[in-house]
Amino acid sequence: MADNSGKLAGSVALVTGAGGEIGGAIARRFAAEGAAVMVTDVRADAAAVTVADIKKSGGRAAWTRCDVASADEAREAVRQACQLFRKLTILVNVAAAVTPDGTVETLDLEDWNKALAVNLTGAFVMCKYAVPEMRKAGGGAIVNIASQLGQIGVPGRAPYSTSKAALIQFTQCLAGDHAKDGIRANSLSPGGVDTERTVRRFGSREAANKARGPFHLLNRTGRAEEIAAGALFLAGDESSFMTGADLLMDGGYLAFKGVLKSDSK
Repeated sequence: MADNSGKLAGSVALVTGAGGEIGGAIARRFAAEGAAVMVTDVRADAAAVTVADIKKSGGRAAWTRCDVASADEAREAVRQACQLFRKLTILVNVAAAVTPDGTVETLDLEDWNKALAVNLTGAFVMCKYAVPEMRKAGGGAIVNIASQLGQIGVPGRAPYSTSKAALIQFTQCLAGDHAKDGIRANSLSPGGVDTERTVRRFGSREAANKARGPFHLLNRTGRAEEIAAGALFLAGDESSFMTGADLLMDGGYLAFKGVLKSDSK
């Protein structure tokens, strides 16, 4: 965990999908920087592990199960954060659905609807209930975790790519609607990141890195801690003149749009 420099001292953050590697890394980094963190995930056991890690390191955190596709659960997660920590100043929407590869002919409508319900509508309902609390607190920051695939069409990834593209656009609208409330909204678009989800997708960590690394100029996938650093920047005062933007942290994926040779550096 990073040294506690207090960049988020006095802040209260709610992080969805914080039982996973990226969400968990963000929650831990925020806590290390002085924020009280409400950790949410559809997997209660995973959320509890993240909170245990934070508390072991001396941070403040609590967890609650939350399926962001449920408006009732989203509302309750925000309520609990405010009840426990007295306010809410940061929201990070990380939760994302796993979608199979396929085309419009092979994908089930259920797969399409699930991607939109979690990746897009989930962020909408979390913001719906978080924004009024942020306004009460005098303002805050919203960080929506999108993807480089929200900016480029990739065969076989229509549900995921479309939901992330819409999330970037939603973030811009959110920024415009609530700048008057002192609320900044930005999205963060990672490239391929080394997570258990990608390991399951490719069968092993080595296979995942071999397959995905060469699509990035840096010839590797990213680390969850690197994405957490970007989220910290967007949530904190160092990005105080930044709203309605997308922070691309993709290792050069979009700049390159190709495949490196095996001996490339």
